[in-house]
Amino acid sequence: MKSTPIELGTKDIGKLLMQYAIPSIIATTASALYSITDSIFIGNGVGALAISGLAITFPLMNLSAALGTMVGVGASAILSMRLGQKDYDSANKIVGNVFLLILILGVLFTIPVLIFLRPILYFFGASSDTLPYAYDFMQIIVSGTIITHLYFSFNALIRASGQPMKSMTATILTVVINAILNPLFIFGFGWGMRGSAFATIISQVIVLIWQLHFFQQKDNFLNIRKSTLRLDRKIAFDSIAIGISPFLMNAVSSVIVIIINHELLIYGGDLAVGAFGIVNRVAMLFVMVVFGLNHGMQPIAGYNYGAKLYPRVLEVLKKSIIIATVVMSVGFVVAQLFPYQIASIFSNDQELVTKSEIGIRIVFMFYPLIGFQIVVSTFFQSIGKAGKAIFLSLTRQVIFLIPFLLILPKYFGINGVWFAMPASDALSIILSFILIRLQIKAFRKEF
Repeated sequence: MKSTPIELGTKDIGKLLMQYAIPSIIATTASALYSITDSIFIGNGVGALAISGLAITFPLMNLSAALGTMVGVGASAILSMRLGQKDYDSANKIVGNVFLLILILGVLFTIPVLIFLRPILYFFGASSDTLPYAYDFMQIIVSGTIITHLYFSFNALIRASGQPMKSMTATILTVVINAILNPLFIFGFGWGMRGSAFATIISQVIVLIWQLHFFQQKDNFLNIRKSTLRLDRKIAFDSIAIGISPFLMNAVSSVIVIIINHELLIYGGDLAVGAFGIVNRVAMLFVMVVFGLNHGMQPIAGYNYGAKLYPRVLEVLKKSIIIATVVMSVGFVVAQLFPYQIASIFSNDQELVTKSEIGIRIVFMFYPLIGFQIVVSTFFQSIGKAGKAIFLSLTRQVIFLIPFLLILPKYFGINGVWFAMPASDALSIILSFILIRLQIKAFRKEF
């Protein structure tokens, strides 16, 4: 058991956070850049309406990601806690159960979505002009759902098992392969949207083969064996119970994006939907850095919580919040100073660029504080407090954002859609602050 992450409970928290977070940040940032480069290749190689078509696919992609995240993130949180408890037998069973759960959920998702893909995309906000682009892209992406879910879930388990560098390597490998195949398929072969989708799935297949090899190595204390390929009710239930928070967050995000797309289509047309696609990609670049930080925080917080080392749990929370605040503040400054230049990278269509520029300025309004909210939500998930994590997710995206999206555009038009996002951010930040203060008081009683 020399490779088990005992250092999570003993090593300096600052050094641990850097050790685990930096590889994750590199990986998630690379992943965000890969989404951005996809959009850039599509915008410049296929056209402005193709970006709008890509934006239409966000709800369906979020819903797909929600299922994979529910299993992968939930299982990795449990894995960290079991390792903190030195329960290695359960840790191996978790890996096998993730494999089986992904296969089951993947089939249940893929078949009906492929059958009803066109009406689904129309419901999500596609017009007759943007549907062909969205359909060509999603037909390939949905067909590869199981591959995508296995790739992301295995990466979460590898990271939680004390191998952040291997997790980072897997993500970067995917990004590099995709970056090579994307322009080849779009510009070289002239495959358009399908070319971009094929590049995504092929890159994940190659890395998934590498991940499966990792879980077959005899010197690794986590293995996929026949004995672990049996559904365990408790592991499956606990994984889904903890993973239900990110599932709901992604599932609700799908509903939100559908509403946003419809509102933008009403008040600004197809190009306004495309502008949201650009704004969303840019915003996610900085959010993904914080997600990477959270990925590094999660095994540390989970392990020390499982070992009842509460001062260390609080220390990793504090340091994560500080770093996240710095990252999102940088995003705010960049967005306010260079919105036109950023939007111009995606397209030379001036109407699309102008709409995107306005959206970038408004959406980034409260970014210096939103990093705090993201860390707090993930922290509750990391220590098994699924109820609080779910509550934060639902209040921000349902109770706060949906009413703003339905009311503000009636008075401010397209700008009302943009303003709805920072307005809900502000309220969710306040709520997160209240909940984390209560949790900190509970920890301090245990000292």
